[in-house]
Amino acid sequence: MCGIIGGVVVFLHKSFDFYRRFLMKIALIGYGKMGKTIERIAINRGHEIVSIIDINNQEDFDSDAFRSADIAIEFTTPATAVGNYHKAFAQGVPVVSGSTGWTAQMPEIKQLCETSGATFFWTSNFSLGVNIFFALNKYLSALMDNFANYTPEMKEIHHIHKLDHPSGTAITLADGLIEKVGRINRWAEENQADDTLIINHEREGEVPGTHIISWDSDVDNITIEHRAKTREGFALGAVVAAEWVNGKKGFLTMDEMMHDIVKNSHLLDIK
Repeated sequence: MCGIIGGVVVFLHKSFDFYRRFLMKIALIGYGKMGKTIERIAINRGHEIVSIIDINNQEDFDSDAFRSADIAIEFTTPATAVGNYHKAFAQGVPVVSGSTGWTAQMPEIKQLCETSGATFFWTSNFSLGVNIFFALNKYLSALMDNFANYTPEMKEIHHIHKLDHPSGTAITLADGLIEKVGRINRWAEENQADDTLIINHEREGEVPGTHIISWDSDVDNITIEHRAKTREGFALGAVVAAEWVNGKKGFLTMDEMMHDIVKNSHLLDIK
């Protein structure tokens, strides 16, 4: 299999073996459906789960088991995520996180990484397919900057358990579009002005995540869409990120990892 990112052909190799050279001790922070899926994938890839922290055992942050972890993977809620980061950093454990809805405090976490030597990796979406979609969105947005008769709009659909809206992925997509389109300066969830990208949201059933970007004119419509089928892609991406982060320091991003993956031509195998 192969894919294209920014005009570069990327071959999809099995198992991310390049990043799996070092088997790790992993702590899980958050043990809902995503945490359980991450646990299964991590074990299947040869890693050991040494600590599981959920809402009812917060005292386990201060435990030998948690401190023995090479890395913690965190998927919780907007209200608890930042506190979880601080607790993990206090024990010297690097964090990979996919929690959303807290990013107003991102400068605080970046500063902490700079001043204390903490290691932190965050992305609004761990799916490698979504990150290819991020690149596609930027490419199309740069092209559409030349066609003022098209108006962009976005919709995101998620399961009823998702608390925040718009989704972190939708915000990342919106930021990418705004960066490339001079006539769009902001996003909002209701119409404000001609220079505003509208993001609509729906919550239904157990939908893992769908993001749709449309460019509408009087004569036609151009639409791109990413539709997740299961949580597996997100969970695999989180484990691969943990493997990639191992041994690195500071504030790390999905963009850095994707560039490294493309450079090394080692891409995914979803089992």
